[in-house]
Amino acid sequence: MTSQGAVTAADPGAAVTRRADARRVTGRSARGTGRPGRDRTRQRLEILFFVAPALTLMALFVVYPVFSAARMSFYRWKGFGPMVDFVGLQNYVRVLADDVFTDAVVHNFVIVFASILVQLPLGLALALLLNRRIRGRGLLRTIIFVPYVLAEVIAGVVWFQLLQPRSGLLETMLTSVGFPVPEQGFLGTPDLALATVFVVLTWKYLGLAVLLFLAGLQGVPDELHEAAQLDGASWWQVQRRIAVPLLAPTIRTWCFLSMIGSLQLFDMVWILTGGGPANATTTMATYLVSQGTQRSNFGIAGAASVVLFLIGFAMAVAYQFLVLRRDTKADA
Repeated sequence: MTSQGAVTAADPGAAVTRRADARRVTGRSARGTGRPGRDRTRQRLEILFFVAPALTLMALFVVYPVFSAARMSFYRWKGFGPMVDFVGLQNYVRVLADDVFTDAVVHNFVIVFASILVQLPLGLALALLLNRRIRGRGLLRTIIFVPYVLAEVIAGVVWFQLLQPRSGLLETMLTSVGFPVPEQGFLGTPDLALATVFVVLTWKYLGLAVLLFLAGLQGVPDELHEAAQLDGASWWQVQRRIAVPLLAPTIRTWCFLSMIGSLQLFDMVWILTGGGPANATTTMATYLVSQGTQRSNFGIAGAASVVLFLIGFAMAVAYQFLVLRRDTKADA
């Protein structure tokens, strides 16, 4: 007789207990092999439940309008009745051959590059300054960020009143100190209108750059600053060698947001100048709105919107692969 048989004969209750434990373990194993499939299905249903409202809204207010504009661009349509006058690519030819639209594209790209060249160093300098422990730092942060939270309509109307020729507060103050003011005002002079609009845009959106850069600076470890200071580095050297390089992903993200926002620029320009004077401040968005709502050329407006979408999409994809890709590779 083996030792196991001896133990079983000596203690029959122990053998029964071992068999019961084995059945319980086998049952748990069997249930465990069938549960992962049900868990995955439940997880997918939960994801679908929470994502479905967002996908529905995106389909209704983004995907459907894009396809509607693309379909509209192939017809000559005045906004009422069925679209039956199919013209093919004629609307695209008219849009791309229109000097007003090509000037609008140039204006958009001028604002894109001017935003990066002006708002980036200015916002970075203010963020580095406000990241120091100085008196009134919270108040200064609030003053800089308040313009960004104002509605574009409110900010545009305020600046429109300030820049009125001969009656606006700003021009009155400049005249009182002997500063030369154009006869038609800053917004009414074609050579100055786009630059004036850009100044207002910088005042409006600089707070976003400062906020993002401040958030990025909070992620820089204090130990790096302390170690550099112990090595004898000045404040400027610490910022240039440590803070700014570590802030590079935030800077690249802000540049992407600024680029897309500049391509879609509409409301501030529409309130301040309406695209004038003499189309000096027309953007792609104001062009398509003018063609669609004011002249009822919805086919041309649809073609212009598709061109705007393609330009923005191409720039976003190119920026993603050429610039932002290094950040995603680092995360991977």
